[in-house]
Amino acid sequence: MRNYFNYFTEIEERFQQRRGTLLMLTTLDWALIETWREAGVPLEAVLRGIDNAFDKHDAKALRGTRRVQKVNGLAWCAQSVMEAVEQAMEAAIGTQKQEAAESGFEAERISRYLTTNATQIEATQIDPPADKVAAEITSRLRALALGIREEPAHSLEELDRTLTALEEKLFAALLTATAEEELVALHEQATRELAPYRGKMQAVQIKQVQQQFIQKRLLEARGLPRLSLFYMGHE
Repeated sequence: MRNYFNYFTEIEERFQQRRGTLLMLTTLDWALIETWREAGVPLEAVLRGIDNAFDKHDAKALRGTRRVQKVNGLAWCAQSVMEAVEQAMEAAIGTQKQEAAESGFEAERISRYLTTNATQIEATQIDPPADKVAAEITSRLRALALGIREEPAHSLEELDRTLTALEEKLFAALLTATAEEELVALHEQATRELAPYRGKMQAVQIKQVQQQFIQKRLLEARGLPRLSLFYMGHE
């Protein structure tokens, strides 16, 4: 994905710029960005959707006699982003792959990132049966770190697919080791935060955001790292 390395940062900055004030993105907002990224939505389409949404909002504010409500979440732009994606597809605007040197994904830095994540997982107290899965993932990360040193030209896309699969495996293991009460509370929280935006998001998108929200919360609560190379830019 073009601008892969700065995907989160670019979206956050554009949203804050158009809103006119520094508003920190919520867990829900980050989860939504992750669904766009995983769906392969080009950064340009997201930024265009944000601009289009705020253009309409600003125009409405100028026309109206009553005060227009302030935009308080990125999900408010979701429908506009999807419209921008459709327009981009119709115009055959594709994405371009970046070479490792252009992306800043140096072999040594990647190896260090993988090793750091392995060490962090090892240092975390994880309840069984998820602890065994975590140990397997730790071993795999160290093997990948060694492999990237020995073969710097390794495909980043293939590596990131592997890391994403490992993260999903860890998340699935955490679900089995998490108390029902905690999971119910997370689902309720996600439902509350998504409520104002349900009319602007498709059902599939809502489900994806809910899953990302719960995954992010579970990892954060246990001090576990995200594994994708995407997060290497936020060290």
